[in-house]
Amino acid sequence: MIKTTAIMLALGLPLTAVSLPAEAAGVTFAIPRPTGAYKVGRDVLHMVDTGRRDPWAPKATPRELMVSMYYPARSGGRPAAYMTIAEAAALLKAQKLDTRVKPEQIAGVRVNAREDARPAPGRHPLVVLSPGFTLNRATLTMLAEELASRGNVVALVDHAYESYGTSFPGGRTLTCAACEAVEKAPSDEASKRLMAKVATGRAADLSFVIDRVTRVTGWRRHAMIDTKRIGAAGHSIGGNAAAALMAADRRVRAGANLDGTFFAPVPAKGLGGRPFLMLGTQSGHSPGSADASWPRDWRRLDGWKRWLTVKDSGHFTFIDLPVLGGQAGITDPEAPLSGKRSGEITTSYVGAFFDRHLQSKKRPLLDGPTRTNPEVTFHNP
Repeated sequence: MIKTTAIMLALGLPLTAVSLPAEAAGVTFAIPRPTGAYKVGRDVLHMVDTGRRDPWAPKATPRELMVSMYYPARSGGRPAAYMTIAEAAALLKAQKLDTRVKPEQIAGVRVNAREDARPAPGRHPLVVLSPGFTLNRATLTMLAEELASRGNVVALVDHAYESYGTSFPGGRTLTCAACEAVEKAPSDEASKRLMAKVATGRAADLSFVIDRVTRVTGWRRHAMIDTKRIGAAGHSIGGNAAAALMAADRRVRAGANLDGTFFAPVPAKGLGGRPFLMLGTQSGHSPGSADASWPRDWRRLDGWKRWLTVKDSGHFTFIDLPVLGGQAGITDPEAPLSGKRSGEITTSYVGAFFDRHLQSKKRPLLDGPTRTNPEVTFHNP
């Protein structure tokens, strides 16, 4: 089967050659320091939804999730880990970087969050985050830390069997059974239907996470969360899942899609007037580009909305990978935006969106083009 570009992007398959210098093997990687007023704490939770069977599991087992809870903190705690060695090895192999970068380098990425840090007082909005198809949740660490530093609790979710490597309790590292199903689909249309299944399944996952972390039995710091201020965002299929979650769960007040095709469409009736941000690549998600789902669903959005694209960006621009790659001199000739700018643009615009719609803060950045961000174009087709 010849896959469409949208399917390739959703799978995270390489579309261009990447140049990796030999000295990358000696680089120490780090997530940039977040810009908000708070320090960042983190807890890691294993969740099992006994009411649902996993659609990708070889046996009828309950749906499992790994969730990293980032929260506004004051002080204390010990340094958090980026990901496990097994997860790092799987990620590098999938991205064809395993011969030049060691798993220990990626597992050992320096982050800003600290385990068991003292939480900041007060009640805070909750943002649930979902990563791209095939990708571990750690690839959204930069965004999760930024949002937590701005005063949000963040639930960053790994969905079982939907990444090339996610570590679960008991020494298990689950592989991407869903990816195999999509790869084996007999046609592009069949692949797209499976991707829609991924998006709606993730929406159910995220709704379950909201249920759990807002209860004393689900997360020990549940009292930090203001249940009337909940948002959702994600990269690629995770962004589609954010929209699907809003369609299914009225508790979610605002959502953002970072360069994801809407395989599961926004309902024709809209999202009940709730705000939504679409942030994507200029080449793939400008009006008139190949992905027809963006103009279709833009028309269906019935509340505050923005459609932004970023010049010289690629599908991975909105996650950690280009930021870390830039520290090693990794370049993509078809997405020449620097890793530093990739991170700054993503955290600035997504952070401003949730500042505005969950914390009622004025953010002129979202009102139109700015001289300080010439790469970002506002569309209103």
